[in-house]
Amino acid sequence: MSDDFEIIRKINLESKKKSEASNFAPNLKELDTNEKPQSLPGKKNKSKKLLKFFLGAFFILVLVLIICVLFIVRPLLKVYEDVEKLAKNANEVQAIMDSPDIQKIKQQAKIIRENLASLENSVNYFSWTKNLPILGRYYSDFQSAIRAGFYGLDAADIAISTVEPYADIIGLTPNKDGAKSGEETANDRIEFVIQTLEEVIPKIEEISSKVVKVQEEIDKIDPSFYPEKIRDFKVREKIIKIVSLVDEGAKILSDAKPLLQKAPYLIGLDAPRTYLVLFQNDKELRPTGGFITAYSIMTVDKGRMRPVSSNDIYNLDSRYTPVVPAPEVLRKYLKGPYILSKNYRLRDMNFAADFKESMALFTKEAEKVGIRDIDGVIAVDTEVVVRILEVVGKIGVPGFGNFSTEIIPECDCPQVVYELESFADIEGPVVWSQDEPDKIIYAPPNYDNRKKIVGPLMNSVIANALGQPKEKVPSLTRVAWDLLTQKHVLLYLKDEEAQKAAEAFNIAGRISDFDGDYLHINDANLGGRKSNLYVTQEVHQEILVSQDGSIEKTLEITYKNPKSYDGWLNSVLPNWTRIYVPRGSQLISVTGFDQQGEAYEEYGKTVFSGGFQLRPEGVVKITIRYKLPFKANKNYNLLIQKQPGTASPLYTLKAGKFEDEFFLWTDRKIKLSL
Repeated sequence: MSDDFEIIRKINLESKKKSEASNFAPNLKELDTNEKPQSLPGKKNKSKKLLKFFLGAFFILVLVLIICVLFIVRPLLKVYEDVEKLAKNANEVQAIMDSPDIQKIKQQAKIIRENLASLENSVNYFSWTKNLPILGRYYSDFQSAIRAGFYGLDAADIAISTVEPYADIIGLTPNKDGAKSGEETANDRIEFVIQTLEEVIPKIEEISSKVVKVQEEIDKIDPSFYPEKIRDFKVREKIIKIVSLVDEGAKILSDAKPLLQKAPYLIGLDAPRTYLVLFQNDKELRPTGGFITAYSIMTVDKGRMRPVSSNDIYNLDSRYTPVVPAPEVLRKYLKGPYILSKNYRLRDMNFAADFKESMALFTKEAEKVGIRDIDGVIAVDTEVVVRILEVVGKIGVPGFGNFSTEIIPECDCPQVVYELESFADIEGPVVWSQDEPDKIIYAPPNYDNRKKIVGPLMNSVIANALGQPKEKVPSLTRVAWDLLTQKHVLLYLKDEEAQKAAEAFNIAGRISDFDGDYLHINDANLGGRKSNLYVTQEVHQEILVSQDGSIEKTLEITYKNPKSYDGWLNSVLPNWTRIYVPRGSQLISVTGFDQQGEAYEEYGKTVFSGGFQLRPEGVVKITIRYKLPFKANKNYNLLIQKQPGTASPLYTLKAGKFEDEFFLWTDRKIKLSL
């Protein structure tokens, strides 16, 4: 029995082995067919997933690129295109203004408005960025600039509509046949001024309100948020200049309103006005613009000017008894006339750097020799004649010949300047007999020509300017603006409101109050003949901020006289320099002066002073280091005031990475971050 069980067990065992072998055979067949191990199908699935991922990423990238093109690149290109159009419009406006035509100006203003609206629509594509940290700031600034543009166009539209009825008179229409005579044209323009004043003044208020809105929008833009440069383009500097120009424009318009409101008074609409016209020779520079060489009395009645008399300043001085003590520096440098008496001569009474202070003294003392009942003083220099003649061309003055701006070899200067200096060079008083009032005991050679030239010359210049063809009126208007803003014409008025209006418009030659850094360089030629005809001035300012915020400033003033000595116009220049800086500034060091003056306070400023001699073909360099009375904060503000009678000194300002170079044509305010 046991043997039977053993046989059965063996049979079952064999059967089990065969069954396992049979099950294993198909697996071997499968391996032979695929020629791969059993684990490879999982990797195949992974590869498929990677392929699908990369294909999906590619399509997403393509989609992103399409979105960028549609929603970013394309709108950016549209913005760029619109900006380019506006830049082209600006160039076209400049071309039109060279030969103004009011219809073309109106048309161009319309085109600019359309292009600005197009730019606004283009920028609105990016409204989705307004809440983003950086892009939102750019979007906001762009919107502010566009709104400022529309406000500016609104102001332009008001101005155009105001002057359009008088476009033909003021030269804003193309020239036509049948031109009037110079006298008729001058009368028309005077009538225009009289008739339109009451209409123009209210419009100025409307224009000013629009410009204020321009300023508000532009002031929202912070230049420090932008990069200094993109490639070679100075981004931040350009934005700073735009902001500064808008601020200055708004201020000028605001400051002009009081003067326009007093214009009827100034041109004698209610009653004739009498003005003392002083001719200051800027080639012999003095603090308020030049040596007072001659004067004229002029009346203005309903806009029409009439010279009453003109004379030599020495004739006025010959009748004056000096009683006011003169500054020590005048007595020391001028010597001759001050050896016998240490008191002021009338001709030197513009030594105060503030024109109002100088003229208050001059007019008070001039009353003692018959200059009475005047409503104000108008001071002009040789640049007034030169600039006007550049536009009108050669003019004739009966009894004195022709005058032009042709450069002549005798002085390498305009012919009119040479002739004026020839007249001015006849120095010395006229001595009248005490017994016979009409008899002259002594007079310089040809003194009679000199004492009469100023009145007739200025009368001829003004008459010719008013009578010019209308196509020259825009150029003459620009010249008049430049002469006023560049301090070649100064006003001192007895009427208090009129004086305040002149001061607000910055044509009164005042030393200004200012909350910030300040600089005014004031030079006086004390016996150097007419050397300022050739002398140039360059000013370099460098600002250094310490870790504690204190500000140290280095000021370098370089004077050059490139011409050789001639014994007449060009000679050794004894110069007295006064440098006005913020009150409380501390002097650290000074070099370059032959004689250093004491530091003192005047007009709310600290003054550093000194004297030097500049020889023909020579150079003098004054270097002053001083510490400002305040510490640095985020914003640094500087006011530079130009001396009346000077041309356009070259200025350089350096503060850290910031550096700017410019010609100082008029007073200039500078804002930057330290």
